[in-house]
Amino acid sequence: MDRRTPRRAAFAAFIGTTIEWYDFYVYATAAALVFGHVFFPASTDPLVGVMAAFATYAVGFFARPLGGVVFGHFGDRLGRKSALVVTLLMMGVATFAVGLLPTYASVGAAAPALLVLLRFVQGLAVGGEWGGAALMAVEHAPEGKKTFYGSFAQLGNSAGALLATGAFSLMTSLGDEALRDWAWRVPFLVSAVLVLVGMFIRLRVEESPVFEQVRQRRESAPAAAAELPIRAVLRSSWRPVLLGIGALPVAIGGYYIATTFLLAYATGADVGVEEQVVLNGLSFAAFVELVATLAISWLGDRVGGRRVVIVGLVAVALLAVPQFTVMGTRNTVLIFLMLGLMRLAMSATYGPMATLLAEMFPPNVRYTGMSLAYQVAGAIFGGLSPLAATALVKAGGGGPAPAIGLLIGMCLLSVVCLAVAPRHRDTPAVSGVPAVSQ
Repeated sequence: MDRRTPRRAAFAAFIGTTIEWYDFYVYATAAALVFGHVFFPASTDPLVGVMAAFATYAVGFFARPLGGVVFGHFGDRLGRKSALVVTLLMMGVATFAVGLLPTYASVGAAAPALLVLLRFVQGLAVGGEWGGAALMAVEHAPEGKKTFYGSFAQLGNSAGALLATGAFSLMTSLGDEALRDWAWRVPFLVSAVLVLVGMFIRLRVEESPVFEQVRQRRESAPAAAAELPIRAVLRSSWRPVLLGIGALPVAIGGYYIATTFLLAYATGADVGVEEQVVLNGLSFAAFVELVATLAISWLGDRVGGRRVVIVGLVAVALLAVPQFTVMGTRNTVLIFLMLGLMRLAMSATYGPMATLLAEMFPPNVRYTGMSLAYQVAGAIFGGLSPLAATALVKAGGGGPAPAIGLLIGMCLLSVVCLAVAPRHRDTPAVSGVPAVSQ
């Protein structure tokens, strides 16, 4: 294999996931800022409108497990690369279409219905994207550097978030009236250009060498290859799926509590921080995560990825209280500092996770297995966390304590599941399915 191939695969994973997550987070930011007004204006309580917007936001997460199963099947049977080309196109088309939707004021209930449909397509696409992109980076990587190379797929999360919050930060500078009238559409429409760039890069990457070896084994033993990947996962790898789900609540759901929910909470009437301040702070935090992820993942190859993730989980739990209470000070410097520290801690819980999840499954069902674990966790913890945190805070009288307790509980669950998760190795690569080592 060309020595440049692992770097090319890692870069392609980074670009592809950046575009996918940009599209996903553009919707998340719009849900927090404008969708309650544009698509759900009937309620007189602004918080109810935000909750309705978050409910449509959650639809994308519920579609993600289905996307993981569908594209995991094709990725384990036909190849990682072909599945990734389709997911990128699906996401680009759906996101661009959101930017063209009529509002509730124009067509009534048809507007939120179309929004839900396009969010579902987004969910299918990102459900199939992450597992394939992570595998292309991890399976091309040389031994001893898999956590580092796998983190390039994770970088797409922070890079996409940085682009999304940056885009909306520019749009909010035009004023609330412009933002709600037309400016919210611009970040969605711009995604078309990004998708074209991503397709050009992704089509130039070779298929995963690990999958090529799986394909050769199937050709020599066609009877063993007849079983559907999802059936094989549920028959022999159900325990890693459950442990993978339990390892991810902070890496997925905690992130949305510290970004999407925090944005809605901090800019609400009870706290009153300016939208521009929080958006700029989240952009700064995304940059911190982008810079830190590679260094943290490099460390994971040397001291152990699980150890790095567990240290990050402890830090998230310790920062949970000051993360929310600092918003009440309305001090821009303190807000930026706490947002940056929290995302630094979360980068440790997320950066090494692509490799840790990949190692939980044998390569013949790896795309399906890790996608299923990741996307079910996304549906449960990512899709419901902002909605649950909003509902808990409302029921608790408006204080942040319920959201803080939810985040700390997620940290505890993650630590327990990571401590007992299995580990597969790809060597020897041709002789058969790798043995398990704990």
